[in-house]
Amino acid sequence: MRVIRRSDRPSLQRRVAATAVAALTGACLAAVNAQPVLATPPGIPSKATAQSQLNALTVAAQGSTSGYSRDLFPHWITISGTCNTREQVLKRDGTSVVVNSSCAATSGRWYSPYDGATWYAASDVDIDHVVPLAEAWRSGASSWTTSRRQSFANDLTRPQLIAVTDNVNQSKGDQDPSTWQPPLSSYRCTYSKMWITVKYSWGLKLQSSEKSALQSMLNTCTS
Repeated sequence: MRVIRRSDRPSLQRRVAATAVAALTGACLAAVNAQPVLATPPGIPSKATAQSQLNALTVAAQGSTSGYSRDLFPHWITISGTCNTREQVLKRDGTSVVVNSSCAATSGRWYSPYDGATWYAASDVDIDHVVPLAEAWRSGASSWTTSRRQSFANDLTRPQLIAVTDNVNQSKGDQDPSTWQPPLSSYRCTYSKMWITVKYSWGLKLQSSEKSALQSMLNTCTS
């Protein structure tokens, strides 16, 4: 057994203290990394505002998809430097996102509020149009200019774009809330407020079943 001399004690104490600090730091970092970073698009209204907007929306029979093409909603467009709309949303909604000279995300972490999953590769994440392009077409965008449709498809001012799990976005397709809602029920309040304010801001219509579904979702909100 090694005998600890008095002269050894300060060094030993420093090593013990350093080990304790390192362990505590590691635990803190692990705790931080365990916390989901919530994607928070701008412009999400309060429950009261969303209710007023929902009441003001025009209810009408759903229009036709005839003539629709995603190409009529040009995206993703360049927003800043080499960054396009998708890349801007990936940076906004992720944490510790690193991009290369072309603005492509090479690393980071993304929490999908639709299903509660966390992803570490940008290829696992889609940028969802909260109000799908085809749904917008059927709700009034068929009569818009291409320029207006481009603005809608790349809207970073309102809660129209959000980073989510790719296959969840694909399962949604162009459905409205009467037939599709986020699998994570706790997010449906927020989703309804985003959907309502996007349709209201862009002057789009909604069908009766869609309004009923939105009202039910909005009723779950506390604020």
